[in-house]
Amino acid sequence: MRIGVNTRLLLPGKMDGIGWFAAETLKRITQAHPEHDFYFFFDRKYDSSFLFSPNVHPVVLCPQARHPVLWYLFFQFSMKHALKRYKIDLLLSPDGYLPLDVKVPTLTVIHDINFEHGKDYLKPSHQRYMTYFFPQFARYSTRIATVSEFSKSDIAATYHINPDKIDVVYDGAHEGYRPLSLQEQQSTRARYTGGNRYFIFISTILRRKNLATLLTAFDRFKTSDTEGFKLVVVGHRAWWKDELKHAYDTMKHKEDVLLIGRVEPEELSLLLGSSKALVYPSLFEGFGIPILEAFHAEVPVVTSNTTSMPEVAGDAALLVPPTDTDRLAEALSQLASDPALCATLVERGRRQRTRFGWDITADLLWDSMMRTISNFNSTVVR
Repeated sequence: MRIGVNTRLLLPGKMDGIGWFAAETLKRITQAHPEHDFYFFFDRKYDSSFLFSPNVHPVVLCPQARHPVLWYLFFQFSMKHALKRYKIDLLLSPDGYLPLDVKVPTLTVIHDINFEHGKDYLKPSHQRYMTYFFPQFARYSTRIATVSEFSKSDIAATYHINPDKIDVVYDGAHEGYRPLSLQEQQSTRARYTGGNRYFIFISTILRRKNLATLLTAFDRFKTSDTEGFKLVVVGHRAWWKDELKHAYDTMKHKEDVLLIGRVEPEELSLLLGSSKALVYPSLFEGFGIPILEAFHAEVPVVTSNTTSMPEVAGDAALLVPPTDTDRLAEALSQLASDPALCATLVERGRRQRTRFGWDITADLLWDSMMRTISNFNSTVVR
């Protein structure tokens, strides 16, 4: 069988959660199924590290798809032509985008549809494109995979899709996350915070990630902090204006906030494992991979009580309303002063993390791919 895969988000050093989902699942699936050929469709020169096994055939298509007009050209023309040229039997799209009106079974992974619920979560041009095309992608797909029961229900309700068409394929965590020795923690803190303890926020900085509320809550926490806590913010600054810029500019303790941008996974593992806690107060998530990464690093978690986050966190995190600054500040104070609470959350995190893993994810995604072919063939027979 010839399986085509949209791999435009496999970008070394620049991958977000969707890119890691694609890399981790495809590595396992291609190696587990040498009897099939996989055609990876890139939109630029690819890195050879993503050719996971001999049965992976890289194909570079034009144009580079980094803007709505170019997305349209890449998927609706270049990829559509490539499906015919390489006689593809199944198309897998890990980022949710699809060429429409093709005679090939298609499985699209729609991680979440946050853009349907927050009209200012994305650039206006991106927002218009996604709200126009994603309902079509969802309806046109032979099957859909998504990363939580919350997202499954949201996609089904918002796009009026039969839930039986949607498979839940939970995310996993990068295998590099682990509990650190005391020496590793001290060394990391010495390099970043002068030895001070710190909370950590990890995410590409977008409006829906709710960093503005965290900055305000951290400022309030600092009014009673006697231990010199810092806040380390890790992630590409994709958005920095309006309430976020105002929250930062008006902080009394902004010197205790470290904005360090994107870092490599190995360094991020050290930063997370050396932190007092992960603080992840997002407004909307389809899954929330940093929560699971924190469970593997064995650090406590504070996260939101909305969308998918309670599903992923279970009883292993402090759950707070994401817009309640006082509650978030209180949660920071609890973790800073209550070692017994921290130990309890870490122990619960050890149990909760066993529900998820990239091996499990890859197996579920492969099952969904096979179900996609079966559904398509059944429709054709009718």
